[in-house]
Amino acid sequence: MPRPCLHPTPAPAHRPQSVFLLRGPDLPGNAPHMPAPLPAAVLQSVVSRALEADTTLALRDCRSEQELIEALCVADHDPADVVLLAPGACVSSERLRRLLPRLRNAYVEVHDTAADTNPAQLPENAGHRIAVAHGCGAQSYVLALEVALEHLACSEAGERVHVGT
Repeated sequence: MPRPCLHPTPAPAHRPQSVFLLRGPDLPGNAPHMPAPLPAAVLQSVVSRALEADTTLALRDCRSEQELIEALCVADHDPADVVLLAPGACVSSERLRRLLPRLRNAYVEVHDTAADTNPAQLPENAGHRIAVAHGCGAQSYVLALEVALEHLACSEAGERVHVGT
């Protein structure tokens, strides 16, 4: 006896938007070096907040400039997504600076520095940078995610004004 055809489940009206948290190596040079792990409480805060916002979060710690560049290219498949970019030792990378303007994703630049530190930053014209989050130590990642979520909400609503950014 033939089985009845099942109709495919319709696709959801909107797919959850994605945030990619990409972290470059902490040390300069050609030797691969992973960035220091995020504190557990910060990682938990970022993951929980992304879940609350119905946003997919992908985390990638890169050991080299090449890995970071490849991860940025992979993340660039949907221009509606946002990248939290912690360039680390790659902040002065000429390859990274040339790549960013060619990517479609907006990004929030993140530096987990203390409030009294003024980190080197990527140039303002390096791609679609929304903001720079720094001065809050590892909590800068939480701040960066809030900026990204606000950007996603404004983009979804068709707004062009971001309150508070």
